[in-house]
Amino acid sequence: MKPGEWIRTSLESAGEVLRATAAACEAEIETAARSVVEALERGDKVLLCGNGGSAADAQHFATEMTVKMKHLRSPMAAIALTTNSSLLTAQANDLGFDTVFSRQIESLGRRGDVLVAISTSGNSPNIVSAATTARRMGIKVVGLTGCGGGKVASLSDIAITIPSEEIPRIQEAHIAVCHLICEFAEARLYGGRQDGPAGRT
Repeated sequence: MKPGEWIRTSLESAGEVLRATAAACEAEIETAARSVVEALERGDKVLLCGNGGSAADAQHFATEMTVKMKHLRSPMAAIALTTNSSLLTAQANDLGFDTVFSRQIESLGRRGDVLVAISTSGNSPNIVSAATTARRMGIKVVGLTGCGGGKVASLSDIAITIPSEEIPRIQEAHIAVCHLICEFAEARLYGGRQDGPAGRT
């Protein structure tokens, strides 16, 4: 392989997956974005969970919602269920890792909230448990998956299944979807206006 060729190959592959996602998931992404806006307008919130890189995506999404996406404005209510190390380790040690998110949903979630459940395989046991619990509680589930969707897609009210089997490409598409939803919510709720001084990133 020529110098730099692997870079072009990877970036072109990422672009192909994003184009395929636009073709396959456009309606689901818009429905998810509208569901998030509707929840926030009611005074409800967005809960997010994932493992590993998907945990980072959940935190990224919650940060963009709470701080800012393109414009500094009032915060949007979003909580990543991946950040309390004491809670996560106690729960995993005492009751099992499969329930580290579902128990938090039972504690924090309310009917009308939206859960964004992120799993590249669609079969992570703790994400499946989270989606199952959310549905039982009347919380709408937006599943972000890949690899055919797995169990999480079947449990989701809105399933956004990235058309790829490659984990890095799926994760790249997931964060693009998160950005789209945040941009849509920011524009719909705040119209692009700034409610304070410009932020720095």
